[in-house]
Amino acid sequence: MKTYFRLLSFAKPIEKYAIPYVIFTVITVVFGTLNLALLAPLLQVLFKGSGTDIDGSDIVITKPESAFDLPEWFTYYADRMYTQFGAYDALKYVCIGIIISVFISNLFRYFSQRVMENFRINTLLNLRRVVFDSVMDKHLGFFSNQRKGDIMSKVSSDVQVVQYSVTGTLQVIFKEPLQLIAYVFMLFAISAKLTLFSLMVIPISAFIISRIVKTLKAQAIEGQKSYSNMISYLDEALSGVRIIKAFNASDFVKHRFHNENSYYAKIMRRMVRRQQLGSPVSELLGVVMVAIILLYGGHLVLTGQGELKASEFIAYIALFSQVMRPAKALTDSFANIHHGIAAGERVLQLIDEKNEVVDKENAIAVTSFESAIEFDQVHFAYDDTKEVLSDINIEVKKGQTVALVGPSGGGKSTLVDLIPRFMDVTQGAVYFDGKDLRDLKQDSLRNLIGVVNQESILFNDTVFNNIAFANQSATIEEVVAAAKIANAHEFIEKLSSGYDTNIGDRGTKLSGGQKQRLCIARAVLKNPPIMLLDEATSALDTESERLVQDSLYKLMENRTTVVIAHRLSTIQNADKIIVIDGGRVVEQGTHLELISRHGLYKRLIDMQQFVDA
Repeated sequence: MKTYFRLLSFAKPIEKYAIPYVIFTVITVVFGTLNLALLAPLLQVLFKGSGTDIDGSDIVITKPESAFDLPEWFTYYADRMYTQFGAYDALKYVCIGIIISVFISNLFRYFSQRVMENFRINTLLNLRRVVFDSVMDKHLGFFSNQRKGDIMSKVSSDVQVVQYSVTGTLQVIFKEPLQLIAYVFMLFAISAKLTLFSLMVIPISAFIISRIVKTLKAQAIEGQKSYSNMISYLDEALSGVRIIKAFNASDFVKHRFHNENSYYAKIMRRMVRRQQLGSPVSELLGVVMVAIILLYGGHLVLTGQGELKASEFIAYIALFSQVMRPAKALTDSFANIHHGIAAGERVLQLIDEKNEVVDKENAIAVTSFESAIEFDQVHFAYDDTKEVLSDINIEVKKGQTVALVGPSGGGKSTLVDLIPRFMDVTQGAVYFDGKDLRDLKQDSLRNLIGVVNQESILFNDTVFNNIAFANQSATIEEVVAAAKIANAHEFIEKLSSGYDTNIGDRGTKLSGGQKQRLCIARAVLKNPPIMLLDEATSALDTESERLVQDSLYKLMENRTTVVIAHRLSTIQNADKIIVIDGGRVVEQGTHLELISRHGLYKRLIDMQQFVDA
């Protein structure tokens, strides 16, 4: 129940919906119950009054002694109308009363359903907002250990299940018990003896249904995991469709997806069997009980052993037949709530995932870069496993171009990711103008840093919006100026709609060099004092590399730059070259200094010259 109430907290302010819903529901239940209770006076009129003989002798009308004996009061007024207006007119008034009661009941039922739908939509809105914000606020290392499909499944499918299962159950938990109480109250008012006999079905039904839905929660959790695996396979298939076709792996990918799809279907069939079994079982028990009551109550009426009149007994049967509807709804809701809570637990697990990179309460906002970035005995490891970086001691002074080189997997990209504080160091510290990065506000720090990655990260939007990404005040003149610096203006002008051209998912309508130049234009527009370049030309052909490299040189002018170099020939003029191998700094100096030492850098240069030759 802790999970259930926590999920409901996302519907705040609950009182905005709860108060009108309670009022509308109470009115609906009261008049909905009266609809059936009015059957007794209707039948009473048809039977020509409670004290009338077939020959039409006078009716003896007795006023009820108890103010709470509703059936007797209905009968009393029906008899009065019968004697005062006659049978047909009395029948008309009773019918009008029933119509008014039904109208009020349905009108307020509509109002209550509208309130509940608004409540449900508001819950979905708030929950999805919190989940998405939570995901976007996670540190970069979190995504290294998560499957994208699992996250997508939680944000979309699981939240949707919570909407309909948990909030829908809230509606049932309030309305149906209230309706059940109203029906039982009327049943006791008509015949306490018969009602006590009939209520034996409830504990029997509850026990049987609880046995049926016992394992639903575990199955729901298993089903949600299987669904997230399917989403992951779908995402991977769509992202890697070029490689899949190149390696003739379509059958392999189909087989993997279909296996998971079949497993998910198997779990769903198992769940549905149990969910759907509850409803017919409770209905069967209800019908059996109605049949028993017909026999028992009919015996009382026919033999005259009780005070129950024939008209009251018919109304009693009509009321009791409706008792099973709210009982059945409660049964179904208990089956559905397991599915909703299972999905809710997965959503809350994502929300509760600890963000390891957070601002301190007294974090400082920085507005400029004045002197240097220093790595002081820095160590870093993912999830306390094997260290990726060990004892890093380097300094990047303002205005310098510092290149990081070394074998793949040495930790270069991880080291660069520590500067904008995508992750926090495990030991040691990174200082920004003498201040520990952990004492600075992340947003203010990242405002001073531009990033161009090895992979061109673009969005399914126009060229203009990709260059002006997150900069809502950017003008077309500023975007064009940035594109010209990045050597992108010429090819953009040739596109079908120029800067308003949609570039497709992840920029699929553009070549590798064009995508990279758009990324550089985006960084130029931001105009930060610090640039981080991660092998920005490693995957390009010679002509594209020349254009991109030329735009990078323009981007690096008058800035502090840390560049991860794939082609060592492009960083020979760097102010400092740092050679990283196995997570450690093994050499650092200028190009000529490192060449003269005949170390790892010299070997890397010789190997690349041999490959290029």
